[in-house]
Amino acid sequence: MTSPAQSAPSQPASAAFLGLGAMGVPMAAHVARTVPTRVWNRTFSRAEAHAAEFGSTAAALEDAAGADVIFSCLPTSAEVDACIGQMLPFLRRGAVWVDCTSGRPAAAREQAARLAEVGVAFVDAPVSGGPAGARAGTLAVMVGGDEAVFGRVRALLDSFGGTVLRVGPVGSGFAVKAVNNVLMGLHLLSVAEGLASLKKQGVDLAPALTVLNASSGSSFSSQNKVAQQVFTRQFSPMFKLGLLAKDAGIALENVQEVQGSAPLIAQTAMMLRAAQQMIGSDVDHTEAVRLLEALNGVELS
Repeated sequence: MTSPAQSAPSQPASAAFLGLGAMGVPMAAHVARTVPTRVWNRTFSRAEAHAAEFGSTAAALEDAAGADVIFSCLPTSAEVDACIGQMLPFLRRGAVWVDCTSGRPAAAREQAARLAEVGVAFVDAPVSGGPAGARAGTLAVMVGGDEAVFGRVRALLDSFGGTVLRVGPVGSGFAVKAVNNVLMGLHLLSVAEGLASLKKQGVDLAPALTVLNASSGSSFSSQNKVAQQVFTRQFSPMFKLGLLAKDAGIALENVQEVQGSAPLIAQTAMMLRAAQQMIGSDVDHTEAVRLLEALNGVELS
């Protein structure tokens, strides 16, 4: 039987993009500038607004299923499963499904097998860089999947990615993304711990943070989140705490599957889950520092 990688055209002529959240809207806009693109969102008015602004075409899932390349950028693997279930009878043999969701590696492998039965290839391609990176087209894209399939969709990934790399077989992209995000959570919580301790000692936090950011204790979180959001108490909702807790949980799940040892990942996942329960799922992830503030009886401001 001819494989999806062999039967499909080398250059995709059309795309579909499922999920128009803070990341999906600009990512789909870049794809729409490259090839004709159908867009779908559960709240369909968002798809219609995207079409009006960026020249895409609002489409039902059944119509989106006819595209050469189908992107999904949804909250979890469960939503991707639901879309696959609705679209499966309408998918075109030889198409490629590119999942940009921060999903579960095990789910990616299951979805790839399910799609292969109808002649559709699959790669997981989660992204990092936030809405600003999505708008600028400079996202980091970590891809899991067959090398040949990756090559077929590379031009579309390049439309919104500044660093686009295949990191291994199906599921590998999700695995790397989970590690990336749990490290982000670890860095955020650790700098909050350190600053809380310093404040209790009477240290002036603003110059202390400047020194830390010029030293070996610096991180992306300390450089880009603490002064801008924590010190100012302006926790702009960009990336939800519930999603970060979910991703940290995926990282811990992956460690357990390979019987690895990662006590810091485990502790971070548990602390982020505690922060989610205490503060809420829909707040920005930087509000996780409130957990450390409560434990120390200080406010990092």
